[in-house]
Amino acid sequence: MPRIARGLVGGFIYHLLNRGNGGQKVFHKDQDYEAFVSLLKDAKERSPLKIFAYCVMPTHFHMVVMPPQADYLSKWMQWLMTSHVRRYHRHYGTTGHIWQGRYKSFIVQADNYLLTVLRYVEGNPVRAQLVSSAKDWLWSSHQDRIGQKRSYLVSEPPIVLPGEWDKFVDEPFTEKDLAELRKSISRQSPYGAQSWQVQICKELGLESTIRSRGRPRVVEK
Repeated sequence: MPRIARGLVGGFIYHLLNRGNGGQKVFHKDQDYEAFVSLLKDAKERSPLKIFAYCVMPTHFHMVVMPPQADYLSKWMQWLMTSHVRRYHRHYGTTGHIWQGRYKSFIVQADNYLLTVLRYVEGNPVRAQLVSSAKDWLWSSHQDRIGQKRSYLVSEPPIVLPGEWDKFVDEPFTEKDLAELRKSISRQSPYGAQSWQVQICKELGLESTIRSRGRPRVVEK
């Protein structure tokens, strides 16, 4: 498998994330969210990339996508981010950085680990205490998923979802699951079973993302 910058390779599923520069609020009103989701639709029309989930929050966004080719993802995200920044500055009469930098991307194993990521992304507004149920947040894929609206933006994921998905998403995560997923986000490491994770990191040159951090332990003789 050929190595690609940032460990990107076609046919894999990615959890994407970007935050406002310095943790600043990026989406201030409904029109800001609407404009970003509209750009998502435009971006999807420009490139055959599957969007399995998304959630736009006041200070950041999450997406779960699968590009058919590696370069599709970088070009797709570059167009989306550039278009959004131009719109933001034009609308608010501002300049400077809106986002903290380049987006983060994490490969996700296409099984129950993907299920966890989908649930994490769509349940984000509940954990942030913005709504009591994910179905009440307008700016995510959740309402599409449960048939509450139809935007034709979201594709069916390659995994069978549990029945009563809305209730499943609203259920609290265990501390262990949250810790493992947030570790992947923090280190930009592939998210999946340990054996799969080691294999993917070796193939894509991402070993540093799962290597123990800190100074080596001194072993007494």
